[in-house]
Formats: sequence, C-alpha cells, structure tokens
Amino acid sequence: MNPRDFWGGSSKSWLCLVLLLAACLGFYSNIFNLIPRWEQREESQSPEAHHLQDQPDSLPLSQDKHTVVLHRLLLEKTEVSEGDCHMDTCKIPEVPRLVYPKAQVLQPTRTDVLVMTPWFAPIVWDGTFDSAILDAQFRNITIGMTIFAIKKYTVFLKLFLETAEKYFMVGHKVNYYVFTDRPADVPQVPLRQGRQVVVLEVRNYRRWQDVCMHRMEMISNFSRQRFLHEVDYLVCADVDMKFSDRVGVEILAPLFGTLHPGFYAADRGSFTYERRALSQAYIPRDEGDFYYAGAFFGGSVLEVHRLTAACHQAMMADWARGLEAVWHDESHLNRYLLYHKPSKVLSPEYLWDERMLRRPPYLRKLRYVAVPKNHAEIRNR
Repeated sequence: MNPRDFWGGSSKSWLCLVLLLAACLGFYSNIFNLIPRWEQREESQSPEAHHLQDQPDSLPLSQDKHTVVLHRLLLEKTEVSEGDCHMDTCKIPEVPRLVYPKAQVLQPTRTDVLVMTPWFAPIVWDGTFDSAILDAQFRNITIGMTIFAIKKYTVFLKLFLETAEKYFMVGHKVNYYVFTDRPADVPQVPLRQGRQVVVLEVRNYRRWQDVCMHRMEMISNFSRQRFLHEVDYLVCADVDMKFSDRVGVEILAPLFGTLHPGFYAADRGSFTYERRALSQAYIPRDEGDFYYAGAFFGGSVLEVHRLTAACHQAMMADWARGLEAVWHDESHLNRYLLYHKPSKVLSPEYLWDERMLRRPPYLRKLRYVAVPKNHAEIRNR
C-alpha cells in the first residue's frame, strides 16, 4: 500500500487520536498540580498547623513577648489594602480634577538652592511643590504629632498648639500626642474639626539630657502600642517652638529629616557628629550627607518606630559602656539617617532660630521657629 494513501485515508482517525492523547495529558497534569494544594490544605486544617500558625516561629527564641506582638502588627500593617496603604509606599491615590499651571521642564522652580539629594530624595523648599496637588493626594489620612512637655516645658504648650492649629496640616486630621508628667498643666486650646489632643502621662527625669534620650524609647513604645492603630504618619517635634507659616503634607514621606539651621551651609568636617569610635553614634570624618536636627523628624509610623527603636538600643549600648553621645538623641538620629537615607529632606524653612541666625535671601519662608527662652530657668526644673 502506498504510504500516502494510508496517511491520507486515515487522517481523520489520526487527528482524533492526537486530540484524545492531548486531553488525557492535560487531565493528569491538572491532577498532579492539585496534589500539593490538597496536602497544604490538609496541613493547614490540622491542629498542629493551627498551633504553628499561632506561634511566630520565624522569630528568635530570645526575643520577648513585646517583639512578638510587634512582629504580628507589622505583618498586619504590611498587607496591601486600600484602607491602610501609605501614598508613598503602596497604592497611588487618584487625584480629582485640578486646575494649576503646567510645570516647565526647561525652567526649574529653584536654581538658588539644592532641591535633590544624591539619592534622589527631594529637598523641600518654598516654590518646589504645589500644595493643592499634595492635599488631594494625601486626603483621608491622619497625622500624629509627638510633643514632649516635661517639667516646666508645659509653659510652651499653649503657643505651640495655637500656632499649630493655625498653620500645621490645615484641612487634615491630626492627633497631638502630648507626653507630660504634668497632665493638669496641659491647656485647653480650641481645635479644628477632626483634631484632638491626647495626653500621655509619663515620668520625668532629673536631667534634661535624660529626657531627650528617653524620648526615643517612649516614641518607640507608644508607636508599637497605639500609634500603629491610630495614625498614618508621625511628626516628632520640639515643644519650645512655634509655627509661623504653613507646614503641610509636603513634608510627609516614609522617612524625613530636617536640615539643622546651624549647619545647612557647612562642610561635613564642621558637623558636630559623635566622633568617638566606641560610641554607637560614631560617624567618621570622611562620611556624612547633612547634619539633621533632632527637633523635627518623622515619617510613616512603621519607619518612625524603626528609627526610634534603633536609636534607643544604640543609646542603651553606649550607657552600658559609660558613654553618652555628644548631642544625645540627635547624635544617634544623625547616625541612623546616614545609613538609612531619608526619602525627603526638609530645608531650614522648617526649623529656624531668628535670634541666633541671620536670615539669608533664599530662605523665603520661616515655617517653624524657636521661641525665645531662658534655658537655665526651664531646664532641670
């Protein structure tokens, strides 16, 4: 028989056979793929699996129950959902229709100052952002602000809160977390809708340096205990200051620091970093980006927790060696931000002292400024 006649006459039969074989292979392939899923389902439904799920086995046994709780919270907060995502790190929000001038690619908004770090973090100056666009992006969030009013520092609270209500995050929900050993001295200040003062009673310390250094510990602890559940971002600010111009959501980022007004134009050799190699805050003389101020920093709650917990642990390690960094918590803050680059850097507009510094022409606004005070009268009393 001619092979051509065989293949041609039986083409329909061969086609049916091939299709049947393909169907069989597909069926068995699906069966084998389902076997691991059934095994996983049976394992997850077993009592032993439920027990294992309840135990965070990935954590070292040496970590305490607080770390276990925080681990669970971090897992919950890192699950992606529209309700708890930060604009910077997760879902990009939809912006409503807005009318505003078009940005000109060949005409930079500022040429007199540095507006971008080497790691592509914006440096926030007046004229580098549009408040309307940012307010639309950051709508429906809550900002927390930590303020420490220990001992006689409660005298600064009234002016601080009054000016914050006028200039800070206007149009957004704010929780002012006031850490104080004198809750009865917290003044009653009229607040905008959606804003509240939350008094957190804490102990005082003999020295003002100890107050500064324990601030990191307290912010870290309360971030774990409640801030994770209550706010989206944390701004950590000094209370002996006042707001004198708009400070809005343009500062918000996963992690931000503020240029110290005394060193923003200085070379790194002039920075007052901790220079003792034995200290956990040590920064060599050939390293350093900027000198950041301890009076104004922040970010998402998770990132602020990481920062404050790391600084507190470093300070405890120093204390065990009998060391105290030259500028206390600010020294440790600078060490942390050197090796964990902030995603935004605030210009000296956001921290200034009019009595000590002459205002340069490129500083168009003074947004957050020091209040005149007698340090000897206030500290340690």
